[in-house]
Amino acid sequence: MRDYDELISFLGEWGPFQRLIFFLLSASIVPNGFNGMSAVFLAGAPEHRCRVPPGANLSREWLNASIPREVQGGREGPSRCRRYRLESLANFSALGLQPGRDVDLSQLEQEKCLDGWEYSRELYLSTIVTEQTILWSYHDMRMTRSGLWRVMLWNLVCDDDWKTPLTTSLFFVGVLIGSFISGQLSDRFGRKSILFATMAVQTGFSFVQIFSTSWEMFTVLFLIVGMGQISNYVVAFILGTEILGKSVRIIFCTLGVCIFFAIGYMLLPLFAYFIRDWRMLLLALTVPGVLCVPLWWVIPESPRWLISQGRFKEAEIIIRKAAKTNGIVAPAMLFDSTEMQDMKLQQQQKAYILDLFRTRNIAVITVMSLFLWMLTSIGYFGLSLNTPNLHGNAYVNCFLSAIIEVPAYVIAWLLLRTLPRRYSISGTLFLGGGVILFIQLVPTDLHILSVFLVMLGKFGITSAFSMLYVYTSELYPTIVRNMAVGATSMSSRVGSIIAPYFVYLGAYDRFLPYILMGSLTVLIGILTLFLPESYGNPLPETFDQMLRVKGFRNRQRTNHVRSSKAIEDSKTQITTL
Repeated sequence: MRDYDELISFLGEWGPFQRLIFFLLSASIVPNGFNGMSAVFLAGAPEHRCRVPPGANLSREWLNASIPREVQGGREGPSRCRRYRLESLANFSALGLQPGRDVDLSQLEQEKCLDGWEYSRELYLSTIVTEQTILWSYHDMRMTRSGLWRVMLWNLVCDDDWKTPLTTSLFFVGVLIGSFISGQLSDRFGRKSILFATMAVQTGFSFVQIFSTSWEMFTVLFLIVGMGQISNYVVAFILGTEILGKSVRIIFCTLGVCIFFAIGYMLLPLFAYFIRDWRMLLLALTVPGVLCVPLWWVIPESPRWLISQGRFKEAEIIIRKAAKTNGIVAPAMLFDSTEMQDMKLQQQQKAYILDLFRTRNIAVITVMSLFLWMLTSIGYFGLSLNTPNLHGNAYVNCFLSAIIEVPAYVIAWLLLRTLPRRYSISGTLFLGGGVILFIQLVPTDLHILSVFLVMLGKFGITSAFSMLYVYTSELYPTIVRNMAVGATSMSSRVGSIIAPYFVYLGAYDRFLPYILMGSLTVLIGILTLFLPESYGNPLPETFDQMLRVKGFRNRQRTNHVRSSKAIEDSKTQITTL
């Protein structure tokens, strides 16, 4: 029986139909680049210090000395969360005493920022960290309307600074849920329907976020946005993988989907630089998602998925339409009766998540893939979210972090074309992890070298991350391919949930995040060498074909030889008896 690639070989590899699908699906990924990293600026924490109210009755000298000095990130500066007790300072000011000369500041009692904070507006006009929401409430009493202004201060700093990484982590919790649900839904209801449903969730709830009146409301909506964000990415990836031919498939998975994600990522700091109010920035980032609506009438369903569901007539209509677009005459009969019967027999069994563990070999692939995705994700998102903490301009660093992904995807494409998957992924992980571990040895005054090493580490990890989609999709058959990519992507979201807290550890030791991320990246690079090799094998259609992937073949043959030998021994014993 012919496989799907052989069935559609008459269409060619790079006709007008393939080019249209390639660019439209890739373009649908651009909003994912916005939303995936938007927390870098939406939840940015500017420089801040305790507010001293005008009624504190302090002289200029005591006002300037009211904030203690402390060491932060290897540099000395004013405390962000403490101030000297104002009652004591007012008494010293009234007596005409001078700070430092007449009074030893180190002996003074300190207190928390009881009157709020003053935020620097050099980088941001407002973020969710500094947000002040003014609400108007009213009530009627005996037909007389009275009202009250109420100010909601978010102030996600100091004792509440744990809320900032939690906001990003809960976004990735939504991504985790979306990865799990969308994979199964698209395997059941189709790639196209779930693709546009997740687009609607991502765009719609991003717009609702603009009207958030509290941190809790913003975070819950951000979680829902996350459910649509990666689901859209994964389903678009699978749809393109199943429609496009083998040679174009690799280009689509690297230079297509990934680079268009990087384009959205690169545009994020440009938008953020000119729009420094978080609500207006979020509105600007939501608009491109609306432009994807007309794609519903252009992007088709996956014929490969329709065939797997036994819907041959619908698949044939799409294939013939593709042939017409390419100016090619399709064969009079695409499916003969024998092929249709064989395909129907193959699809009688329904696939479930447990099918990813149905045999020992498949279970080993699945478990190792889950760890590979999770630890690679920690490195990727940890370095991406840490860009505001690097030396230099936060907008420039974010742009560099985005633009370095373009050569990373190009290298990934070249490696996928010419070298085995295992060695390509492992090599780039060793590069990224090793460079990150080396950062702690760089002198503190060589800021440019530190930023360069961070970007080189991001380059290696991004290359590996982009190859994981191709590698995983090549290991699993059509019936569970989207489920497998969704499950492994879900595992990577566990890593992305953890990643903000790796960044958070930098407040205690700026090298600790790099040591942890580098060590885990090198570890998973070693583990990758034990995975089977899929390079040069056709895309599997059934579980039996998956078992013939390189790396399992020898084991399978060994088991077969053992079984055959056991049967022969049994026959010998019976004959002897």
